[in-house]
Amino acid sequence: MKKILIIINAFLILFSVSVKASEKVSIEKQLIGIIGATSGIVKTESRELKPGDKIYLNETIYSGLNSGTQILLLDQSTFTIGEDSEVVMDTFVYDPATNDGKIIASVKQGSLKVISGLISKNNPDNLTVEVPEGTLGSRGTEFQTIVSKGRTDTLLIGPGKNNTLGMRPGAVLVGNNLGQTLLDNPYSMTSMTKGKAPGQAKKITKNQLKKFNKKMKALKMAKLSPDETKSERKELRKALKKELKGLGLEKEEIKTVIRENIQKDKEKKVVIKQERAEKKKAEKKKAEKKKAKVNKNKKGKKKKAKLNKNKKSKKKKAVKKKSSKKKKAVKKKSTKKKKAVKKKSTKKKKAVKKKSTKKKKVVKKKKVVKKKKVAKKKKVVKKKKAAKKKKAKNKRKKKK
Repeated sequence: MKKILIIINAFLILFSVSVKASEKVSIEKQLIGIIGATSGIVKTESRELKPGDKIYLNETIYSGLNSGTQILLLDQSTFTIGEDSEVVMDTFVYDPATNDGKIIASVKQGSLKVISGLISKNNPDNLTVEVPEGTLGSRGTEFQTIVSKGRTDTLLIGPGKNNTLGMRPGAVLVGNNLGQTLLDNPYSMTSMTKGKAPGQAKKITKNQLKKFNKKMKALKMAKLSPDETKSERKELRKALKKELKGLGLEKEEIKTVIRENIQKDKEKKVVIKQERAEKKKAEKKKAEKKKAKVNKNKKGKKKKAKLNKNKKSKKKKAVKKKSSKKKKAVKKKSTKKKKAVKKKSTKKKKAVKKKSTKKKKVVKKKKVVKKKKVAKKKKVVKKKKAAKKKKAKNKRKKKK
C-alpha cells in the first residue's frame, strides 16, 4: 500500500508540445483523490459529485443539508465532509516513492473529519487544516472540527471504537497568532473564537459529542465497504500508471517531474499568497473607501438632520415666541379691560358714595333747618305764652 502509484500530489500532467523529460510540464488539473461515498447533494462549482468521481486541487466542495461526502486522498488520508459544509483543498504535494508531501485544506464552514494517511505518518506536521479563527496541525491521528459563525470547535478522537484505523492517539495543535492549545488526550476538545486565543483542552461532554456525530449522520449509511475502497484505489492506480506509461516517462523522469511539480507548487503558492494579499489589500481599500463614503453620507445626513433640527427648533421658537407674544397681548388686553372695568366700577362706586354723602348732607341740613324752625317756633310760642301770662298777671293786678 505504501508505494501506491497514485501519482503526484496527483498531478494530471499535460505537456505543451512533446513528451520529452527535458520539456517543461504545464498542469491544468491536479488530481488529489476520489470520492469514496456521498449522501444527499454534494457538488463543486461546476458539477455534482458521486462515488468514484475524481477530485482536483483548489476545487471547493459543497455539501447541502442532510448531505455529506468521504474523499479518499492519494496518500490514503480520508477527509469526511459533514452536512452544510464548504471545504477547499489548497495544497496537495505527494511523492509516492518516499511518502513525502504536504496537505493544506481550508474549512470555510461546516464540519470536517480527518484520518491521517501516509504523508502525515512520515511527517506529522505536514497535514494542516485552516479555519477562519486559526489553524489545526495534525500529528498523525483522527480528529474532527466544526466551523460555525465566529467559532471553531475541534475534537481529538484518537484510539477507541470511533477511531476507524485503530491509530495511535497522536495530537492536534490548535492555534492562531494569539496562542496555542495541544489536544493530546483522546476525546478532548477546544474552542476558538475570533480575536481570542484557543481555549484550554477539556473532556468532551455527551451533548457535545452528539453535536459532532450529528454533522456526520448523513454519511453513516453511505460509506463504502473496505473492499470497495480498495477496488476504487486499485482502479485509480492502474489508470494513473497507464497515463504515465502512455506519456513515455521512466521512473527517474517521474521523480524529476514530481520534484519540478513540488517546486512549481511552492512557486504557485507564493503567487497565490501574493494575489491573496493584493486582493485583501484591494478589498481593504474598497472597504475603507466604502466606509469613508458611508461616513461622508452619515456626516451629510447628520448635518442635514442638524439643519432640520435647527430649522425645527427655530420654527418652534418662532411659534413659541408668537404664541408668547399673543398670550402677552391677550393678557395685556385682559389686564387693561380688567383695569378699565375696575376703574369704572371704582368711579361708579365713588359717584354713588358722593351722591349718597350729598344726599345725606342735604337730609342732615334739612333736619337741622327743620330743627331750627321747630326750636324757633317753640321759642315764639313760649314767648307768646309768657307774654299772655304776663298780660293776664297785669290784668289781675289792676283788678285788685
